[in-house]
Amino acid sequence: MTSDVWLPIPPEEIEGLPEGPRYLFWDGGDDGHQPFPGDPAECAVYVVPYMKRLSVRVGPLEHLTNVRVIQTLTAGVDDITSQLSVIPPGVRLCNARGVHETSTAELALTLTLAALRGIPQFVRNQQQERWTGGFHPALADKNVLIVGYGAIGAAIEDRLAPFEVARVARIARSQRTTARGLVHPITDVLSLLPDADVVILCTPLTEATRGLVDADFLARMKDGALLVNVARGAVVDTKALLAELERGRIIAALDVTDPEPLPPGHPLWQAPGVLISPHVGGPSSAFLPRAERLLADQLTRYVNQEPLRNVILTTGPGTAGATGQ
Repeated sequence: MTSDVWLPIPPEEIEGLPEGPRYLFWDGGDDGHQPFPGDPAECAVYVVPYMKRLSVRVGPLEHLTNVRVIQTLTAGVDDITSQLSVIPPGVRLCNARGVHETSTAELALTLTLAALRGIPQFVRNQQQERWTGGFHPALADKNVLIVGYGAIGAAIEDRLAPFEVARVARIARSQRTTARGLVHPITDVLSLLPDADVVILCTPLTEATRGLVDADFLARMKDGALLVNVARGAVVDTKALLAELERGRIIAALDVTDPEPLPPGHPLWQAPGVLISPHVGGPSSAFLPRAERLLADQLTRYVNQEPLRNVILTTGPGTAGATGQ
């Protein structure tokens, strides 16, 4: 039975790791060419390195012939699900629910406040030593629509609560009721858009959500509304968004873009009314302690043969796919 666990964090830095497995450190290295720490056929649990190039993150997969668990340190797993053809059947793929809610929700609120209150222009004015006042909208009394009401969406609403927003509407894949109220199904999104002053995207990237924010979606947003994207760039049709920004009808704050990284010269850089951050929703000082706690708990569950947390899918037979969990 294989027992190696490949960790992208030095195992001696993670408190509470259970005894039993052999823990090996591998994060791909600074140049992406770090040798494997052991025989890939002996790896039972692969923890995917965080903030590395896609080629680094998925590079070991075809060699992990006896892997049983793949644990990401991201909330989204679209990079791994795109590689299912090289993953053996019966492998559990787990995401990092519980790790990124704090940091991503903070950034979503930061982008919202900065875009509404005109912070980007203040920064430009400061660089030019210009004292220019003006009237800017507040977050207070606004209607906010959260598209993708999972753990991150709920964390965003937690942080909206003290800001005296008028109403929060919630959208998820299917309808349900939470302690805070109704969560609408995704089929309701177009009907809810006209009332929203702020639309915050935090949905996973799936085939159902790819290009969700298209020309029709954007056209239904009210004049002057703010679109905030802390999900994935491909959730938004960039061409359609550019058309609305250039008309000056809406504004946007984007932590993610399509393409990404956004190349020099791309028209989105200079589009009016857009604030761009370079996909920094997750990486903050809040990441590491939460990631370490998740790994210690998850590996304890694995060693004790207890149900794992955050199982997104279990790979099925053949090369095609997976069964949802």
